[in-house]
Amino acid sequence: MKNILFTGPPRCGKSTLIEKIVQKIDIPASGFFTREIREKGRRVGFSINTLDQKQGVLAHLRVKSPWRVGKYGVNLADIDQIAVPSMMPATSNSLIVIDEIGKMECFSELFKKTLVRALDSDHPVMGSIAVKGNRFIQKIKERPDVLLVTVTLKNRDQLAHRYQTAVDRKIGAL
Repeated sequence: MKNILFTGPPRCGKSTLIEKIVQKIDIPASGFFTREIREKGRRVGFSINTLDQKQGVLAHLRVKSPWRVGKYGVNLADIDQIAVPSMMPATSNSLIVIDEIGKMECFSELFKKTLVRALDSDHPVMGSIAVKGNRFIQKIKERPDVLLVTVTLKNRDQLAHRYQTAVDRKIGAL
C-alpha cells in the first residue's frame, strides 16, 4: 500500500513518529504538521507548520469562527492557504506528509478534495488520522490503498524503523 496513516488516542506519539520517519528518510517531502499552541503552560490552540517553514493557526480559543471543535474556533483561511498548498509536492518523487486528518481540517472542502487527490496520486502519503470521525474520515480509513496503523505508547518506537524502511522502498520504486 502506498499510503500509510497512523491512528491512535491523543498524545500517543503519532506526530512524533511521523516526524522521526521524515527526518530519517533521504527523499524530498512536503506537507504539514499540527502543533499545540501553549500560553503559560496551557493549551490555547493548534498551529499548522509546513515542511517548507510556513506557519499558520489551525484553531485557537480567540478565533471567532462558525466552525468550532470544543472551545476552539477553526481557522479555515489558514487551512486553505497554508496547509492545502503544502500537500501539493513540487517534485515527482516526494512524500506527502499530512498530520493530521481530523475534524478541524475536514471543515475545509478544499482540504478534503486535496487530500483525496493526494491519496489518488502517484506520491506516497504518510499521515495521522483521527480514531473517530465523520463519514468522510471513515471512508479515508477504509480505502484499499491505505494501510492503517494503530500507534500506542508501547509500539511507537518500533514503528519508526519499520515504516521508514517501507517509505524508502516506496519512493525508490517511483
